[in-house]
Amino acid sequence: MSRIQELEKQMKGVGAMVEMSSVFEGIASMRIAKIKNQVLQATIFFNDLWHIYTQLRVDSIFRFGRSTSDEKVIDKELYIIITAEGGFSGDIDQKLIRYMLEKYDPNKNDIIVIGHHGAVQLAQRGIAFKKYYKLPEKDQNINVAPIIKHIQVYRTASVFYQQYVSLMVQDVKKIELSTAVAEIGDKATKGGEVITDANYIFEPSTYAVVDHLERSMMQIALQQLILDSKLAQYASRFRAMSASHQLADEQLGDVQLRFNRAKRAVKDERLKEIVNGLRKAAKA
Repeated sequence: MSRIQELEKQMKGVGAMVEMSSVFEGIASMRIAKIKNQVLQATIFFNDLWHIYTQLRVDSIFRFGRSTSDEKVIDKELYIIITAEGGFSGDIDQKLIRYMLEKYDPNKNDIIVIGHHGAVQLAQRGIAFKKYYKLPEKDQNINVAPIIKHIQVYRTASVFYQQYVSLMVQDVKKIELSTAVAEIGDKATKGGEVITDANYIFEPSTYAVVDHLERSMMQIALQQLILDSKLAQYASRFRAMSASHQLADEQLGDVQLRFNRAKRAVKDERLKEIVNGLRKAAKA
């Protein structure tokens, strides 16, 4: 009887795991849909900025919005790594950290971390970083202006992020921020109104406006990469929860089978006792 009670408790526990993993699976799926919509809206706004920017700039060099600044530039490449805030995103953060460390040289690179899990991973490896930022909880109105200020004082900057390939496939990537801006811009719709300093007045100057546009586009590009990373994290979480749900479901089936067998064994034992009792009574 004690075995039946033990199996019953175990069955309730595994059943709770099945329900919980199913809930987390559903939440991850819902967040994926929301982020995809947010990325689409940000792309439309970026297209408008890119259209103005390409008509105003005097050459194809991306200056990180500092052409009118006299601030000294640090002759290093800044690495920005985007990880999860917690450790509930599968193994993709560890994969990203390993990929970054393969290219990292402390004499040539400084690091900024977005996401607490990445900061913990680097600290455990004894790797120093300049700044840590929490991964934004919301998927819209992400404020990356403080990070852009850091980026502007470096010669160049690259972002290590998690790329969403499909619901079951996620990858890790490195991209220069200026390249990310250009890649998004290349997808922008051509045409529209011609905007030049001949038919518009730009204050305080055309160069200042171009700097502002570059900063704005860097913000949008970085926001897009953060959203892409969150998308990959949610997909990784969905995959992990799907596997957990399947495993828990299998365990629940196994426990239920053992529970039913134990109950049947008890009934069979009682039936044997009754039959034996009747036989003894008949002989008497």
